[in-house]
Amino acid sequence: MGETGAKTLLQCLQEEGVEVIFGYPGGAVLPIYDALYDSPIRHVLVRHEQGAVHAADGYARVSGKVGVCLATSGPGATNLVTGLATALMDSIPIVAVTGQVARPLIGTDAFQEVDTIGVTRAITKHSYLVEDAADIARIVHEAFHIARTGRPGPVLIDIPKNVALQRGTFPHPTDPPGRRGYRFHKEAEPMAVEAAAEAFAAAERPLLIVGGGVVRSGTEEFVRRLMAEQDVPAASTLMGLGAVVGTNPRHLGLLGMHGTYAANRATAHADLVVGIGLRFDDRVTGSAPHFAPKAKIVHMEIDEAEVGKIVPVDYPVLGDLRYALPAFLDAVGRQPRAADDEACKAWWDEIRAWEGHQGWTALTPMELGGSGGRPLRPQAVIQAVYRATQGDAVIVTDVGQHQMWTALLYPFARTRQLVTSGGLGTMGFGLPAALGAQMAKPDESVWLISGDGSIQMNIQEMATATNYGLPVRVVVINNHQLGMVRQWQELFHQERYSAVAMTDLPDYRLLAEAYGWKGMRVETAEELREALEACRSCPGPIILDVVVEQQENVFPMVPAGASLVDVILEKPESAVERS
Repeated sequence: MGETGAKTLLQCLQEEGVEVIFGYPGGAVLPIYDALYDSPIRHVLVRHEQGAVHAADGYARVSGKVGVCLATSGPGATNLVTGLATALMDSIPIVAVTGQVARPLIGTDAFQEVDTIGVTRAITKHSYLVEDAADIARIVHEAFHIARTGRPGPVLIDIPKNVALQRGTFPHPTDPPGRRGYRFHKEAEPMAVEAAAEAFAAAERPLLIVGGGVVRSGTEEFVRRLMAEQDVPAASTLMGLGAVVGTNPRHLGLLGMHGTYAANRATAHADLVVGIGLRFDDRVTGSAPHFAPKAKIVHMEIDEAEVGKIVPVDYPVLGDLRYALPAFLDAVGRQPRAADDEACKAWWDEIRAWEGHQGWTALTPMELGGSGGRPLRPQAVIQAVYRATQGDAVIVTDVGQHQMWTALLYPFARTRQLVTSGGLGTMGFGLPAALGAQMAKPDESVWLISGDGSIQMNIQEMATATNYGLPVRVVVINNHQLGMVRQWQELFHQERYSAVAMTDLPDYRLLAEAYGWKGMRVETAEELREALEACRSCPGPIILDVVVEQQENVFPMVPAGASLVDVILEKPESAVERS
């Protein structure tokens, strides 16, 4: 009789080192769940398939491994769509396994049939429809190879039910996995590295921009060495935060739409920008034609399609950063800098002057609110979380104002410390991603900073945390608004507030009790201190409902399509008078 296709699948997952799968059962995947019954792989039953893919994503981001999720056909598979797109945009390695109706029924509009390959083709790195169980082993090993190599990303395997039930003696390939046509740049061309190094040596006002590729490749030490040895400043994209220690005086902080004044100004005045593992997306560049107008551009990147896509590149360095960065560091070390000490000092003097314009870093305790009848300001909450965690925690965010405040005000010290949806900006990502992160790092403290809009999108996953004893700490920045939408309506739509008020919110304390969590409501600075201390000592999951100032905006802000120098540093005076 032999083994089933489903059992072969589970054996191959074990061979790939899979220890946990996030999933939700259904008819088309029952053979796989039957095989899971006897498998050492741990299955985490989420409460919604979107929770499964976001949890696999969070697991992958903090562990560096491939995250795995499992869903049934039809609605189960389509509920993975948002999470797959999230992973693709942020280059996160995931293998998603979906059930499909039996092969003879494909194309007949059978019960719970969807063309999963067609639906997900544009939001995965690659996808497979398995037509014969004899192909399962090859496909699984190829899928993991594709997901984790080159520019990482999600891969989908769609398995018809009759293929999962098929019995036989199926081959397990011993050759290294590969797929014809799948290529990626590994070692950068030496001439390209030398040309970039020569440009760096000639620069008087260089700036590094550190992207998520540094985090994914684990090459942060080379970036830190380059900064220290060459005394060069660096700014980070949202995905790159943590690659440079946030308190490093050479680190200018976040770049782009909500980037620091110093990072954005430095980009505008640099004569050389070295982009390392980033996409130069619109949230980083602002107006692309006006991005770094005085600079030559070096772009170190593994994905050739990203080079020159948004901004013209003078010195492309195509290759895996694990090879390209050490080579660049060596080449730079062999070439003396043309800039003299006076020129370097002048560049740093300008940067330090720009840093003085970042008023949000100098708020007094009174300005932070929470006393004397003044509501808490959300910036105070982020800073208080940093003090409570002493900077030693995995921080997960949802999407919106709280996400940007976290990026600006929490100085990340290591890679894989920040888990956030960057490219797609997925609300509802945070809670399931935090659960995945906690599964990956059971001995670490995992904190989710969310908003009152985002938290409700996948709030059912509170039950998953209880079910598996995952002691996540959730801080809800509750301004009773869809805060970022309200901010844009205030600044760019003449304060015509449409569909942004979050009224009739749940009582999170009662919700916590219903789900078996601890819950607290916070309105003052004293309550915040007590609640954060409770978070630190709580053995199980806990949620803090922190009521904050409703009209607070995230500044600095560069309007969409504007140049990085066209920054708004504070609420316009007319808006202050009307509020």
